Amino acid sequence: MASPKTKQPCCSFCGKLKSEVKVLFKGEANAYICDECLILGYQSMVGQNSHSIKIHSSALTQEPQKFELHAPKDIKKYLDQYVIGQDQAKKIISVAVYNHYKRTQVIPNQSDKQDIQIDKSNILLIGDTGTGKTFLAQSISKYLNVPFAIVDATVFTEAGYVGEDIESMLTRLLQNCNYNVAEAEKGIIYIDEIDKISRKSANPSITRDVSGEGVQQSLLKLLEGSDCLVPPEGGRKHPEQKLIKINTRNILFICGGAFDGLDKIIGKRLNTNSIGFKGKEIQETSKENIIQFVATNDLKHFGLIPELIGRIPVLTHLNALEKTDLMNILTKPKNALIKQYQYLMLLEDIELVVMPEVIELIAIKALELKIGARGLRSICEKIFTDFMYELPKSNTKKVVVDLDYAHDKLSHFNLAKVI
Repeated sequence: MASPKTKQPCCSFCGKLKSEVKVLFKGEANAYICDECLILGYQSMVGQNSHSIKIHSSALTQEPQKFELHAPKDIKKYLDQYVIGQDQAKKIISVAVYNHYKRTQVIPNQSDKQDIQIDKSNILLIGDTGTGKTFLAQSISKYLNVPFAIVDATVFTEAGYVGEDIESMLTRLLQNCNYNVAEAEKGIIYIDEIDKISRKSANPSITRDVSGEGVQQSLLKLLEGSDCLVPPEGGRKHPEQKLIKINTRNILFICGGAFDGLDKIIGKRLNTNSIGFKGKEIQETSKENIIQFVATNDLKHFGLIPELIGRIPVLTHLNALEKTDLMNILTKPKNALIKQYQYLMLLEDIELVVMPEVIELIAIKALELKIGARGLRSICEKIFTDFMYELPKSNTKKVVVDLDYAHDKLSHFNLAKVI
């Protein structure tokens, strides 16, 4: 409203004139509020519900951090320091991530850009358990310094049923970047066990498949890019709850799964089970790593709906790990397993030396377990636990683990019964 004496706008709350305050905001029906009253109102709200106000104020005001775009070769070079093998997968992921962030960071700032819309390049990783699918996604997010969240597809159900809503994965991304919406909208979400939400049969379900096909249908708009209302603290939505709006257009989704049984579908398509000399030759060459021949039609037969497959255009596979790969995983990466044990002992002023024959033995035993790199730690624990229990705070300065010691420790565990 305006002051009757000066006809100058004044604050509707405290009555101060425009000349007496720094800023005077105008609302509807000639209502005004000054910056001092805004601050007092904010402070009173913080006193009543500090947690809620902190969430929403930070979500609305924070700016995204400065982002540095790395070339695909640089991304792959970084991944080589942590991930052994999987060169083709690392190359495909590096190009897809580079193009995605070039689409979100460079193209919008070009003043002379053409009227061309670049689609999202969501990624699907297919490979046996323990081949490094999750670790690849984690390593990329760490290198790019962007928010990252890992979610398990098995906990999601269609909205309205027992389980988590699809939007809860965005809540985890928000929490990982301190509720900075602008930062979260440039993040990466890794959806693990995507194969577990496959359709139960190749035909459309007659009854509702709320944890399989229903979740796939709910994912469509999320993967493609849409505005989503997200509960700031997770859980179910309800009318009284304040929600945060997030646009998923620039969020990169990386999906991963073992797809157990997909090799049989691919083999049937390639006719690897045919009878005769020619069929035997095809079978021998294909079944070494038959997953490399995967096609989108195979995923459709596995149980993914065509609409979901179309929204994950980048498809790559991870090769099964061999003995040499497992030995390199134990020793070569920056955070190699043997280096971790050596560092733990170094903290006790003890030098740990592991003979090459022991590393080969661990790799052979891990192959017998058939769970990839995940089997390495369990075997190492069986070998190293005793001296890690006995030696701390002792006078020992050096420990050498040889083949006889490793065989002795593993002889107490029948790995054949573990398989």
